Amino acid sequence: MKIAEARAVITGGASGLGNAVARHLAAAGGQVTLLDVQEGPGRAAADAIGARASFVKCDVTAEAEVVSAMEAAAERMGGINLLVNCAGVIGAARVLGRNGPMAGEFFTKVIHINLIGTFLCDKAAAALMQKNTPNEDGERGLLIHTSSVAAFEGQIGQAAYSATKAAVMGMTLPIAREFAAFGIRCMAIAPGIFLTPMIESMSKEHQESLAKQIPFPARLGRPEEFARLVASIFEIAMLNGETIRLDGAIRMQPK
Repeated sequence: MKIAEARAVITGGASGLGNAVARHLAAAGGQVTLLDVQEGPGRAAADAIGARASFVKCDVTAEAEVVSAMEAAAERMGGINLLVNCAGVIGAARVLGRNGPMAGEFFTKVIHINLIGTFLCDKAAAALMQKNTPNEDGERGLLIHTSSVAAFEGQIGQAAYSATKAAVMGMTLPIAREFAAFGIRCMAIAPGIFLTPMIESMSKEHQESLAKQIPFPARLGRPEEFARLVASIFEIAMLNGETIRLDGAIRMQPK
């Protein structure tokens, strides 16, 4: 598949990695629909990208909203052949914190957004992709999960977050195997420390400290690098059922 032919749905598209993906795909000639719970920032992000972008408000944990949003996106773009799951929360908290054990509701919320949200979007998008006319390779679409290096080296305070990122990585291969019958691929990207709005809110000293932990290049990841990897995966049909670390060779310490 070629980027100029992309009809992409990007969850969490109002900011961060999702927004970088949307901007990159649109600049390359593709169409993008941004899904986000933040209506104001979401519409502003789509307007900033231009005519190739649109926005649909969507809570990825609400199944009916997800189905409706995917159908709306498909109608606007003439179909969907790419889903990039970027919606998520950090969910940082110790299991045994200063104020007592972690509330089960907190853990459940992180699971709902990061894991169940990804699953709901996957199946809703795939249900539409399977109707696409296949290309010469028999390909109809691509699903991309955003995992994390925390799936491999979760730090103290990341029990909930790491669990979800390991889970989205873990379901990548079985989904790829099941959807092979429809010509739909499934891949995951596990980014390291990237310069997203959360990192940008930290002090320069903290940002520099994080950057020094990365072997090479010794800097924070740039969202556009994540976007370029998405584009490469989209165009290389043999990439399927795998998780790619995008992390400058970092291996996270316990804290």
